Amino acid sequence: MNTNILSVRFFVKKYKVKENLVPVYVRISVDGRSADASLKREIELTTWNPDKGQATGTRNEIKSFNAYLDQVRTDISNCYAELKFQRKPINAQVVKNAFCGVAAEEHTLVGLIEYHNTHLKNTLEWGTMKNYITTQKYIQKFLKDIKKTSDIPLSQLSYSFLVDFEIFLKAHKPKDHHLPCGHNTTLKHIERLKKMINLAIRNEWMERDPFAKFQARFIRNDREFLSQEELQTIEAKEFKILRLQWAKDLFVFSCYTGLAYCDVMSLTKENISIGIDGEYWIMTSRKKTNQPVRVPLLPKALEIIEKYKGHPKAITTGTVSSTLTNQKLNGYLKEIADFCGITKNLTFHLARHTFATTVTLTNGVPMETVSKMLGHTNIRTTQIYAKVIEKKVSDDMKSLKQKLVS
Repeated sequence: MNTNILSVRFFVKKYKVKENLVPVYVRISVDGRSADASLKREIELTTWNPDKGQATGTRNEIKSFNAYLDQVRTDISNCYAELKFQRKPINAQVVKNAFCGVAAEEHTLVGLIEYHNTHLKNTLEWGTMKNYITTQKYIQKFLKDIKKTSDIPLSQLSYSFLVDFEIFLKAHKPKDHHLPCGHNTTLKHIERLKKMINLAIRNEWMERDPFAKFQARFIRNDREFLSQEELQTIEAKEFKILRLQWAKDLFVFSCYTGLAYCDVMSLTKENISIGIDGEYWIMTSRKKTNQPVRVPLLPKALEIIEKYKGHPKAITTGTVSSTLTNQKLNGYLKEIADFCGITKNLTFHLARHTFATTVTLTNGVPMETVSKMLGHTNIRTTQIYAKVIEKKVSDDMKSLKQKLVS
């Protein structure tokens, strides 16, 4: 935390000397960072004492000039004290602006969001960036409909602002095709706002964190996944429509590798290597977290790699399979679900859940191993799938009961 230590020093610029007169400046420093301001005054170079930061001599004009410097020091100290009293973020430039009578250009919430979305658009995945844009729209609507303004200074963000925004999100009923925000969706929007606020704090655009006392907990929902029978139904279905067959193969590949959409699309032949057991492994890292991922290739996943290794589009892009946008892929999966009689919301991410549950945990693979293959940064994330272990315990006990009866 900054201690906001102020220092004031006067100096002249000798290289601007003209007829033995040099301009006088003040250097305002706060926590080691400084800002210079011209005093619009000149002094004789021969009378200036750089060590003392003032003129030397007994003439009345010298005494008057030094008294002026003392007043400047007092004025700057008063500006600094007033800023501190107002609990405003303080740095050298802010104190200089206050002394010079320049209105500080305060950062605003809308300006922060635009800064975030502009500066980070090349480092975030499009899906993540799209979510931030949705959050931006909700914030703008909240400001317009509830706060009756188009923007708000960051210094005015408070705990009550966050509570009001949460209430707005939960009560808002979209007039288009979008669904109202549930509890977890609401908290996702607030979580994105928090990340942007943290960016502002790191940039020293605001001093107080409005999230300091704000607490909210996500409701843990059971992750949907395909049962063994549903997965086998999709595997057995062959499509004459190439785009559906292609989408099915990509989905099944993810069911047997646990890779997320962006990791499947960026997978190259260089990511397929011989592991310590002499078998083929996927060796890559998750785009979302940059965590390393090491997954032994199961036979069905290897079959799909072999099937597409000579595909013209795969050769052109250098990937294991030709790429397809997530939106189109999920659209094709909806058609596949209809053809296969599956009523679950079939999305590509459902394949990752299916790998974690039906393919691995249900078949006795330890949770620690599954967590590592999924590239989770925390095993608690993997424990969301613990329900399937309970199902396996139930099935195993049923088998035991049958054996004991017979």
